[in-house]
Amino acid sequence: MNLSFKSLNNIRKKRTSKIYFLIKSFSFVFLILSISILTLITIIVLKENINKNIPDQTMIRNILPMPNNVVCEKISNSSYFVNETTIKKGDNLSKIFERLDISSSDIKQFIRNNHNSKSFHKLLPGRSIQLAQYSDGSIKWLKYIHTPIIDINGKIFTKFLYISNIKKGIYKAEEKTVPTDLQEKIAIGTIKSSFFRATDYSDVPDAVTMQMLDILNSRIDFIRDVRQGDQFRVIYEIYSHEGKYVGSGKVLALEIKNNNKTYNAIWFNSKNNNGSYYDIEGINLRDSFLKSATKFSRISSPFGMRIHPVHKTWTGHRGVDYAAPYGTPIYATANGIVEFSGWQNGYGNVVIIKHPRNYSTVYAHQSHIEKGIKKGIKINQGKLIGYVGSTGTATGPHLHYELRIGNKPVNPLTAKLPTGNKLISSELIEFKKISEKYMNQIKYLSDLQKTVPDLIFNK
Repeated sequence: MNLSFKSLNNIRKKRTSKIYFLIKSFSFVFLILSISILTLITIIVLKENINKNIPDQTMIRNILPMPNNVVCEKISNSSYFVNETTIKKGDNLSKIFERLDISSSDIKQFIRNNHNSKSFHKLLPGRSIQLAQYSDGSIKWLKYIHTPIIDINGKIFTKFLYISNIKKGIYKAEEKTVPTDLQEKIAIGTIKSSFFRATDYSDVPDAVTMQMLDILNSRIDFIRDVRQGDQFRVIYEIYSHEGKYVGSGKVLALEIKNNNKTYNAIWFNSKNNNGSYYDIEGINLRDSFLKSATKFSRISSPFGMRIHPVHKTWTGHRGVDYAAPYGTPIYATANGIVEFSGWQNGYGNVVIIKHPRNYSTVYAHQSHIEKGIKKGIKINQGKLIGYVGSTGTATGPHLHYELRIGNKPVNPLTAKLPTGNKLISSELIEFKKISEKYMNQIKYLSDLQKTVPDLIFNK
């Protein structure tokens, strides 16, 4: 191949340009690497200098197995720990001591032989046992809270067995009764499916829920009238021992919005009463009739004409039948005096109560009448009088409930019933002070629910 001088010269120039470009590129890469290495060295030197001024630190992470149902807490400003376990069904002393990591045989022997330790012989599931132990494993004290809440003359206490370590191997056992701490709690909720589910979802104790039903049972038929979207606001008492919940007290204030109507109740101790619930006008809710004599039932047959389920004849039904399981409690719907208690042919086991203003009520087909419910005794509203059954002429367990005015049966679901007595002027002034305090809190909760209808709140 023949190339001219000019062509050869152009080839040399191109080769020279490529070599120059490679050298330039390598220099740039070398420069970047050099800067990176210098930066890394600088960081290492600075870090070493900084660490010289920081004291040595050591972190120890040791995972230890913790027995089931045992809570361990360090008591502030002390040299011992407190472990707590909850008694389970089938527990015995050995199982509990194993969970609490009690290895001493002395205290086991003491509990078995000491007369004052007899509470330990009856372990109640759900109750708690606490152990205070020093770091060397020796016992400071052992506590069995067998009675978290007890009413003594109207005041609430906690009872427990306390075993203290007097000196090594020598223990002392004694039963102690101490006052509980009382606090107020508030809760709100909206009914989605049932009243019970709503209160349960809002963490309202079952005992408080039952009180809520009792308190406004004279205003709301909780069997028929509760609607989706109804709301409740409640202020109630709780009791605690050493900061832990042990039980609930009474409802102090209650508001239920039912079917676009609002019902209120305030607890008040009047001079002429041991304490009762009043609406915001000061009218006693206990003096009127309850809407239902049972808490868990459904209407199986209303008041009026019907085909008799046994005789198959067209006849008048003088009351309302509430279907419920055998043994469901039956309560007096108002204050009164027992007029009859015993057996009547079609009614079976029946209780008839005479009320003021010529009213009377009938509770028929009971499986059995509560002990002590006899003719002539006084009955308070809400008093247990018997249990649902199917005695007499009945096809299944239910309560046949009648309301009579002047001994004439009327429809208890539609009859206009008497209202309670109103507080006298001097008591009404005191009541207004108390009700204003609670109703301000209730209003705040109501406003909160208007803003966020589905809010669940318990504090």
